[in-house]
Amino acid sequence: MAKNRSRKSVRESRALGIPLTPKAERLMQRRPYRPGEHGRGRVKDSDYSIRLKEKQRLRAQYGIREAQLRKTWNEARKMEGLAGENLIELLERRLDAVVLRAGFARTISQARQVVVHRHVLVDGKIVDRPSYRVKPGQIVQIKPRSQTSPQFMVAAQGQHADVLPAVPEYLNVDLTKLRVEIVRTPKRAEVPVTCDVQLVVEHYSR
Repeated sequence: MAKNRSRKSVRESRALGIPLTPKAERLMQRRPYRPGEHGRGRVKDSDYSIRLKEKQRLRAQYGIREAQLRKTWNEARKMEGLAGENLIELLERRLDAVVLRAGFARTISQARQVVVHRHVLVDGKIVDRPSYRVKPGQIVQIKPRSQTSPQFMVAAQGQHADVLPAVPEYLNVDLTKLRVEIVRTPKRAEVPVTCDVQLVVEHYSR
């Protein structure tokens, strides 16, 4: 099962042109083209397919379903400010995204699993919903009983740093305690996702 998920993730990475996992990044260095018989061929994308692909890129990087992304978009466009930046801010405040950015997991799917398996505390209380939206000032921490497990001992030693971007400035991370605080709301320029958000806005606004 894990092997099938890994293979699917690699194929999706090659189709979207971005590595979604460390393994996909290694394999894409050898085969950066799309999967399939005609993967190396030239394809002239329509305006619609370009916008659709950018939306799929964003969705894949957060590992969420289309219904979840559309719901977040509907919320973002009703907020003050630029809808695209609002969308990224809301996605980045998901609990699984915070766990990933803090370096407590290597991939977004692993971060989601950490949350669902009830390893994460928010302000001292267990939260097992990956979609939970963390507010500025809240403290996210791996619960003390879980910190002695091998996967979190590795994280506490900073061994995920080789496959993750630098911790963004809106997070205050204490890796040794597996603790992170959201200092303020994220800004688009600080968020390490590969996406032209304007194309996503245009896709949903059509």
